[in-house]
Amino acid sequence: MAVKTSSVDMEARKNLDLRPGDTVRVWQKIEEAKGKFRLQMFEGLVLARKHGTEAGATFTVRRVLSGVGVEKIFPLYSPMIDKIEITKRSRVRRAKLYYIRDKVAREARRQLRRTRLMGTAQDAVEAPGVPETFAKETEGEKEEIVAEMTAPTQDK
Repeated sequence: MAVKTSSVDMEARKNLDLRPGDTVRVWQKIEEAKGKFRLQMFEGLVLARKHGTEAGATFTVRRVLSGVGVEKIFPLYSPMIDKIEITKRSRVRRAKLYYIRDKVAREARRQLRRTRLMGTAQDAVEAPGVPETFAKETEGEKEEIVAEMTAPTQDK
């Protein structure tokens, strides 16, 4: 006779082929009031899987919410996790994808820089008269912007 010690299907979680690079949906039980639970979904990229299939196994999921990166570390066999769905598989060359944190920040800075430069260049193209274009800037800022727009770009 087998004694059931947990509400988690241990065999199903053990056989769940969860790897870094997977996009997963983790349905987590959140306690609202005494004895009242609701399910909350957290969907994101699996950055790391630690400790294999042993009792203390964990996996880290990263998601960007409102422009802020959020990471959660889930225990694989936690009874507070209702289910884990793998929605997408990606081929990765690393066991831990911690470099994604820096990569996303770099891309955001690059996008911001590109939109800022494109915005000033677009204003100059749309408005033929330079004084109307730079009505809000001070003299020093005007000279810098004009120098940026007229200088040849160099890729490093």
